[in-house]
Amino acid sequence: MTFNIYGKKENPSLLLIPGLGVSFEIFLPLIELMKEKYYIVTVGIDGFLIGKESHFTSVNDQAGQIISYVQGDLNGHLDVAYGLSLGGKILSRIMERNEIVVDHAIMDAAPLLPLPKWSVDPLRYYQSLNVWTCYHWTGFWKFVFHSHYFDVLLDECKKVWPYGKGKAVRDGYKDVYTNKLESIQGAHIYYWYGTKEAFVAKPQAEYLLKLFPDAHIEVFPKMNHGQLLIDHPEEIAARILNM
Repeated sequence: MTFNIYGKKENPSLLLIPGLGVSFEIFLPLIELMKEKYYIVTVGIDGFLIGKESHFTSVNDQAGQIISYVQGDLNGHLDVAYGLSLGGKILSRIMERNEIVVDHAIMDAAPLLPLPKWSVDPLRYYQSLNVWTCYHWTGFWKFVFHSHYFDVLLDECKKVWPYGKGKAVRDGYKDVYTNKLESIQGAHIYYWYGTKEAFVAKPQAEYLLKLFPDAHIEVFPKMNHGQLLIDHPEEIAARILNM
C-alpha cells in the first residue's frame, strides 16, 4: 500500500480510497479542488499500484494498513474519509473495527453485502474479463458503454492493470463479495449512489440503515458507478467542505 500526500498538515484531514482496478490518481481533479483547504492522504491499494507489482491481500488487511498509518501519522483521527466502491468497502471495515476516529465517513456505492456463494467465482472471472477488455479497448466495447465517463475509467484501468493483472481483480472481487459488514460505528456516516446503479447499490444502503439508522443516504440522479466523482468532482468537494 502507498500513501500520497497533498496540502498542509495543519489543515483538516481528508483520506481518499479508490475503487477496484483504478489508482489513486482517479482523485486528482478532486484533489486540485481541495488541497488548499485540506491535508489530503490518498491510498494506493495493493494489487492496483502504479509502476509496482503487488497482490491484493484482503479488505481487512487494507483497512489495517490504513488504520496503522492514521494512528502513526495523524494521531488516530480523520476529519473526513471518502471511499469509492472497493474503497468504500475498506472504509466500512475501518469503521467496523473502530480503532481510529473518523468524523465523517463517505461510502460511495460501497458493496457491504456478500453475493450468493454460487455466484462469486463466475462473477469474479467475468469481472476480470471485463477489466481486461477495458484495458484492450475496442470499438465494440466503446459502442456498448457509449458513455464519455467510461473513457476516464479506462485510462485509470490502463495505469494499474500491468502490475496486478487479472489476479488482483479476481482476488479483490472475491474478498469484497464474500464478506459482510456486521456492525459500524461513527459520528457521521454517509452512503451515496447514482440512480443508474440503484439495482445494486440500493440494497446496500438499506442494509446500512439497519445497522446504523442515522446514516445519511443520498441518491444522485442519472449517475452511474463512479460517475459523480469523474464528471462532478466539484459537487463532491462542495459537500465535503460543508460537512
